[in-house]
Amino acid sequence: MSTSLSAPVRASRSAELGLLFLVWIVIAAFYALASLGVHGHLPTHLDLVVVFVVLVSLFVHLGLRRLAPYSSQVLFPIATLLNGIGYVEIARYSPHEATLQAVWVALSAGIVIGALALVRRVSDLDRYRYLLLLAALVLIMTPFTPHFGENLGGARLWVAVGPFSFQPVEIAKILLAFFFASYLAANRDLLSTPTQRFLGRLVVPPRIVVPIFVVWGVALMILAAENNIGFAMMLFILFFALLWVTTGLKSYVLLGLALFAGGGVVAYQLFYQVHQRISVWLDPWYFLAHQGTYQIAYAWFALANGGVTGTGLGLGTIGAQVGLATSDTIFAALGEELGFVGIVVIVSLFALFVAEGFRIGQRAHSDFTRLVATALTATLGLQAFFIMAGILRVLPFTGITLPFMAYGGSSLFSNYLIVAVLLRISDENARELRGGEVVALDMTSVVTERTRRRGPRLRRLDAAEPLG
Repeated sequence: MSTSLSAPVRASRSAELGLLFLVWIVIAAFYALASLGVHGHLPTHLDLVVVFVVLVSLFVHLGLRRLAPYSSQVLFPIATLLNGIGYVEIARYSPHEATLQAVWVALSAGIVIGALALVRRVSDLDRYRYLLLLAALVLIMTPFTPHFGENLGGARLWVAVGPFSFQPVEIAKILLAFFFASYLAANRDLLSTPTQRFLGRLVVPPRIVVPIFVVWGVALMILAAENNIGFAMMLFILFFALLWVTTGLKSYVLLGLALFAGGGVVAYQLFYQVHQRISVWLDPWYFLAHQGTYQIAYAWFALANGGVTGTGLGLGTIGAQVGLATSDTIFAALGEELGFVGIVVIVSLFALFVAEGFRIGQRAHSDFTRLVATALTATLGLQAFFIMAGILRVLPFTGITLPFMAYGGSSLFSNYLIVAVLLRISDENARELRGGEVVALDMTSVVTERTRRRGPRLRRLDAAEPLG
């Protein structure tokens, strides 16, 4: 009986395949409608685009069947749909960028399979805590390398190697998430229990708190020196969110809010880019009229033009007014052509992705993997929130790329790497759960078998005459 219970059961990923089939239909329809809106006829290469999307998706799907058969079946379809909608908008405004984006999509599909094949257990990365930290800091500092680092738009974020350029911070954010998760998991009890008295109050021992704050501070200073305000803000919030998730202490949240308020005032006074972005956020119309700063103003014009249902795919006008319609302001471009309804759908897809990521984290069987899933999900969610909030003027505009949707190989590569890690953790969770169920069933069968064998002896004892 135990042998049959322990036999492996083939995992069915039919739900994922069904969702991917719907995604293919949506992407094909969007691509056709965009071409009708721009050119008045169906695209000549519609069949090639559809075949490319189907083949890349099937490649990852079949890889998941082999490498992570028990992983979540909704993460990859959501990422594919967001990626496909963004690709349609990129192709509508810049066919050249669309071709490059397709290359990055294929490479990102390869990184998903490669990461799953290389990392069989995410918990194994816990032992490389400080090596991951060193690699993250080196990547953050590479834009300062002479002859390789590039300063674009006042921010030193890029590294160019021949004809290729990339943003090292996109990979560094993932490595920092692993380091923070490892350190916080290893020192969870010490960080949660104030044991040392300071000014009449119990506080967490400085030898535990200071090292992690030093690493966080160094990373923030480097990002500030690069004028990478968006990623600095994201790292700030992520760090204190992980502290709160790890310890449950509200004092860390209050400390984070105080430091954020104080740091914001200081950065506004010292850094020109911070001062400029906050000023534009407060009054974009003044800067549009006097200094020609038009991104946010025209983004709002585009959203107003889209209304509730949008102008229709291929009928937007923001691309003729804003040069970054495929990257920084792609959310506004989508809002113009898809309207408020389209924005709700996009935000809902990101919310579903984040919810699934947090669910995977909740089901993890170790503090490290739980914090890794939480950190990576929060990283992607915060990145999407910051750029969407910046377009809607809820927050100052940071210029962070919208995950999966905006043009950019570095961002796409890192986002699919996050998907791969979450899928691996999800598969681990399911395997450990199934293993526990099999052990429980096997023990039950053993107890039942022993009871059956001892049954006659127990009945004879019951039938014996009472003592005395």
